[in-house]
Amino acid sequence: MSATLNPVYLTLSHAEGRTPVVVGEGALEAAADGLGAWLAGRSVFVVSTPRVLALHGDRLRGLAARAKRWAVLTVEEGEGAKTVETAGRLWDEMLEAGGKRDSRVLAFGGGSVGDLAGFVAGCFLRGVELAQLPTTLLSQVDAAIGGKTGVDLPGGKNTVGLFHHPACVVCDTAFLSTLPREELRSGLVEVIKMAVLLDPSLFASVERRLEALLEGEAAALAPVVAAAAAAKIGVVERDVTEQGDRRLLNFGHTLGHAVETASGYAGLRHGEAVAYGLLFALRLSLRRGLEPEIARRMRSLLARLELPPLPLLRIADLVTLMARDKKAREAAEGGMTWVLAKGWGEGAMVEGISWEEIERELAAFLPDPFGP
Repeated sequence: MSATLNPVYLTLSHAEGRTPVVVGEGALEAAADGLGAWLAGRSVFVVSTPRVLALHGDRLRGLAARAKRWAVLTVEEGEGAKTVETAGRLWDEMLEAGGKRDSRVLAFGGGSVGDLAGFVAGCFLRGVELAQLPTTLLSQVDAAIGGKTGVDLPGGKNTVGLFHHPACVVCDTAFLSTLPREELRSGLVEVIKMAVLLDPSLFASVERRLEALLEGEAAALAPVVAAAAAAKIGVVERDVTEQGDRRLLNFGHTLGHAVETASGYAGLRHGEAVAYGLLFALRLSLRRGLEPEIARRMRSLLARLELPPLPLLRIADLVTLMARDKKAREAAEGGMTWVLAKGWGEGAMVEGISWEEIERELAAFLPDPFGP
């Protein structure tokens, strides 16, 4: 680990208080004193996966020494962990281990672990405090920041959940060095999503340094993670409970979540499914006046990611899943509300796009996602 890379200190303010967000190589060590004081003398429940623990578990030894009780609760990798049944098992294990209202939860893993652990912490004994220690690019730039938690039901992703802001978020980019290229690609899609609508200079940075980012180079990743985290914090502070501007972060997710559910969360990582959702949203945006050059650059950058192919999907299945999505509550008369791009650094929630138009566009999109 380089001693010359200094972490960036950010803060997310919300109704429950302030969440410090520490970003950079060595962030875990920089936050160790504060974390240690927060969990000192407490029962601490670490929610993680066997893979993450094998790769990075040693880096938690100093924190474990400060706890009164240190219990590691393992879950499976990926979206399969985010079930009501898994949450119930964790609650039982926490009770059996003596969990109390002043116990602590550490989410140590990727976005799925963070979503699940946050939900478990938010519900256990009506809420215990949580720290997010994200270990993937996707979770560091997006999922761990903002307090959204949840688990899946068979009919849809993140359909049961709550807002539960962590006491702190520590995005140590040294964790990213062990990620495969595919996982870095998935996280970069979330960066691209935010950059287009919130920080065009970040989009240009990703364009310039894409290969270094996909190779996991720390010097390239650290400023990108910090910029993306800052963009996420900015929009969340304006709209903590996702009633207004924060909905812009759903850019690409309306179809992306439907693709994930329709394919059984197999074949595509979350960010890869969102990439196809972005490509579809571009079609709708172009129909409503988006400058073609913006769409060209977005498509070009997403093409450079070399996404795995879109699985065979039925239009009727996708429409059913989108209609059932939790964002359907935002629907206007005649259709759902979609997040579309209007220009660099500008997005909009567009109401009333008819299901007929969606089905027509899907018929052209599915066989040729990068097409006009």
